[in-house]
Amino acid sequence: MSNILVFIEQREGIILPASFQLLGLAADLAGQTGGEAQACIVGSGVGALADKTAAYGAKKVYLVDDAEFASYRSAAYATALGAAIGAASPTAVLLPTSSMGRDLSGRIAAKKRAALAVDCTEVTVDGSDFSVSKTMYAGKFVAKFKLAGDKLKVIAVRSNAYAAKDPQNGVSAVTENVSVSLGDVEKKVAFKEMVQTSSGIKDVTEADIIVSGGRPLKSEENFEKVVFPLAQELDAAVGASRAACDAGYQPHSRQVGLTGKVVTPALYIACGIDGAIQHLAGMRGSKFIVAVNTKKEAPIFNVATYGCVADLFDMVPLITEEVQRLKG
Repeated sequence: MSNILVFIEQREGIILPASFQLLGLAADLAGQTGGEAQACIVGSGVGALADKTAAYGAKKVYLVDDAEFASYRSAAYATALGAAIGAASPTAVLLPTSSMGRDLSGRIAAKKRAALAVDCTEVTVDGSDFSVSKTMYAGKFVAKFKLAGDKLKVIAVRSNAYAAKDPQNGVSAVTENVSVSLGDVEKKVAFKEMVQTSSGIKDVTEADIIVSGGRPLKSEENFEKVVFPLAQELDAAVGASRAACDAGYQPHSRQVGLTGKVVTPALYIACGIDGAIQHLAGMRGSKFIVAVNTKKEAPIFNVATYGCVADLFDMVPLITEEVQRLKG
């Protein structure tokens, strides 16, 4: 049996959508290897999440449920996931390429002396051989790597690289509780306080739709007048180019690009963004790209699914009005 284990990332009982996407991928891979898709949930009071993961394809859920894991701590979570891997004996472990996934994948690969691949856009299997693809050198080409067949594979997959399968209603999870005893090393780092800095707007790495603005917006106030209303109507995240962030129009936490955040939403709307190579590398994996720019020669139009040569101050409010009309 070549089972595939998915680490289900959750915060305060809310599962990261990318985890559901990975359950679909795990089911497809396991179907080719004669195994099954399984899940691991680490946290405190997370038993109620088991049925949700089962609805998206997990045949068995390993629960590490303890007050020690109420908040993320690198060493503690690595020990917990390591214990679940020991119980499940999977061929491969899948994690989202999130801040937590990047941190945890490296730690668990080192613990288990596993083959490691991060920020993958495609995962395939041929017999017992796993291959992964990822973009390199500012997205100029796609590299494919074959992972060692005799080792555990730890693979972090980029969000939205795969679509989540439709959930099945009324599915109950088969669960197994995994007990973990933390040593002195894991307990040296203690959680003290959560300082909430978010404005309530979705993070660009987790959103299905992103509305981004560039330097032509000229001010933070114009972002709020032009970009934010469209994002609100589409239930989207707000992104920005590096130039806009450097100018202080938006915080760098919303910067899209190689020096910011790499995103792969279903829809990316670029407002006044010319498309420097670093920015294109950070968003060209989007399923659909809509560009609004006054410069018809702007590089963004080379990757856009739909493009409009227009003033964003005229066009974006019209798009917002049309979305409002369609929503009734």
